Amino acid sequence: MYRKKITLVGGGQIGGILALLAAQKELGDIVIFDIPKAEGMVKGKALDLMQLRPHDGYDSDITGTSDWQDVVDTDVFIITAGIPRKPGMDREDLIEINLGIMQDVAKNIKKYAPKAFVIVISNPLDAMVYAFYKISGFSKNQVVGMAGALDSARFRSFIAMETGFSVQDVSCMVLGGHGDTMVPISRLATIGGVPVAKLITPERLKDIENRTRVAGGEIVKLFGNGSAFFAPAQSAIEMAESFIRDKKRVIPCASLCEGEFGINGYFIGVPTVIGSKGVEKVLEFDLNEDEKLELNKTINAVKKTVAETGL
Repeated sequence: MYRKKITLVGGGQIGGILALLAAQKELGDIVIFDIPKAEGMVKGKALDLMQLRPHDGYDSDITGTSDWQDVVDTDVFIITAGIPRKPGMDREDLIEINLGIMQDVAKNIKKYAPKAFVIVISNPLDAMVYAFYKISGFSKNQVVGMAGALDSARFRSFIAMETGFSVQDVSCMVLGGHGDTMVPISRLATIGGVPVAKLITPERLKDIENRTRVAGGEIVKLFGNGSAFFAPAQSAIEMAESFIRDKKRVIPCASLCEGEFGINGYFIGVPTVIGSKGVEKVLEFDLNEDEKLELNKTINAVKKTVAETGL
């Protein structure tokens, strides 16, 4: 039986966890790719994961490499390559270094696997997914950024922590850029179908929205060195699984908008249908005046970040 091929570009903390989660879900065979000086590290992680498989019976094959030839015929790429944020550093500070890395990655993916579906995690996300799209020349349905999947998961988590109810029953979304201007849509948030506004005071809900916006930075400060890896990895796997298994999940993620929500030519967090054709549709809905203002702020922030790429 043919198994899908998943290549994880970047074998650091997120890359290792992505490999574990993909193996546990048996999404396909997994390649962990990194630069030549990290080849021993990714080969070691792959071998360690191969030796974990007997405990739960996964049959995914896991390999590590620094040779682009080994990614030929990849079905899904998840790109984590780049330096992580350090305390006091915002996502925009990362642009110069991570853009250089993304240029190399995009050119090689275009050369060795031009039909792949690509999920970008690297920060600053809004600029990096745009950069990949521009450099690779891929179609808009082949490229997506992880952003909103993670931001919405954080929003859901904080609502569940506040109420004490199951996170499984919390439904909500975060639109916009993957940064401090993101837009949590509290008006549509529910717990088991009950509006969150009936269960949490407006003041506490505002606090939760604000915590969601800076949730990544909160973790960076706590770590002291490095950034989040468990939740970002699971968010990307959710997207990859929807593509591989044609689940048609509706996931808030950074998709190229061509008129949706009044946005044109930018990747921004919007409700996105992911199926076997990649990004299959962006779902639109009416925003109230406050939400429109907030979305306008986040678009301006994304435009500024994208402009810094020079692409």
